[in-house]
Amino acid sequence: MKKQIAILGSTGSIGTQALDVIKEHEDLYEVYCLTANNRVSELARQAHLFKPAAVVIANEAHYEELKSLLADEPDIKVYAGAKALDEIVQAEPIDMVLTAMVGFAGLSPTVHAIQARKKICLANKETLVVAGELICQLASQYQAPILPVDSEHSAIFQSIVGEGDNPIEKILLTCSGGPFRTFSKEQIEKVTAADALKHPTWDMGAKITIDSASLMNKGFEVMEAKWLFGVPADRIQVLIHPQSIVHSAVQFCDGSVKAQLGVPDMRLPIQYAFSYPDRLHLSGDRLDLFRHPLEFFEPDLEKFRCLALAFEAISRGGNMPCIVNAANEVVNEAFRHDRCSFPQMAEIIEKTMQRATFDSHPSLETYFKTDAEARAIAAEML
Repeated sequence: MKKQIAILGSTGSIGTQALDVIKEHEDLYEVYCLTANNRVSELARQAHLFKPAAVVIANEAHYEELKSLLADEPDIKVYAGAKALDEIVQAEPIDMVLTAMVGFAGLSPTVHAIQARKKICLANKETLVVAGELICQLASQYQAPILPVDSEHSAIFQSIVGEGDNPIEKILLTCSGGPFRTFSKEQIEKVTAADALKHPTWDMGAKITIDSASLMNKGFEVMEAKWLFGVPADRIQVLIHPQSIVHSAVQFCDGSVKAQLGVPDMRLPIQYAFSYPDRLHLSGDRLDLFRHPLEFFEPDLEKFRCLALAFEAISRGGNMPCIVNAANEVVNEAFRHDRCSFPQMAEIIEKTMQRATFDSHPSLETYFKTDAEARAIAAEML
């Protein structure tokens, strides 16, 4: 029997590469559901190609257009809205859910998928950033496995497979450093969104590319690693690695370090999450270590304040990571539309952290209230 997969965010970078993996292994996997937020034409094109049982467009304003585009596919059910996303992931035939939506919007459908005991292939890092403790509790309660899709967390996961209960001394979390790694503070003050969107090694969506340039993405990944692997943040070290060849590493109690290396290709961690514990053939380039130097540098927390703020949020705990995530989503979009400068993103996030209501023991309802409050505070400062 083919494994049935629901892809939340199928028109984005992760979603489209996941479809490439499914196409390469169509004897093993089948698309049960595809979802998107606004890209109606692309969603319809994917539906025509993969013939899922259902499609969901999160923005209800696009429902009629999507319905019209799929009028010649009577077997494909068409739904719209956030509630439809929560419901579709619980469909009985689904074996695994790839959560590739961007931002806070991925939290609710992930919770519903866990409650339906689906295998979660997690590419939406905000789910653990915002509500890591709650998500881990639910995953344990409903016995729903969570497999990381981020290249760094997949690398950590691959490094600890077979290690049993051997204690982890340190996680070495790598990042390219983004396009402004060698810039001075004065140069960074003048950068534009167009500059930030030129990532040196990865091809990603706009939001995550900006987060990578500010290193906020790496801060979020520290939070994610803390919850995925049960390692406190003070034992997670961020390393700038411009070549993006060592995707991350784990140091064990005997001083041994295991790492996962490979060319920058997101299809590999996506496929590994689908196929674990098996490895399947993947077409594409192979790593040639004769052609790639391996360099590592410490991040500059003065130049990249967002990373420092992320560590502060982890230290404070509670709903503080949720506050940081909400403010970051607001300023990230503002920077992309020339409504704030690169340094102002960190300034507004820090002020939002100071003004938003702190809750040391938040519930799921609290997270939704916190998200709305922090967004309003950040938007007001813009």
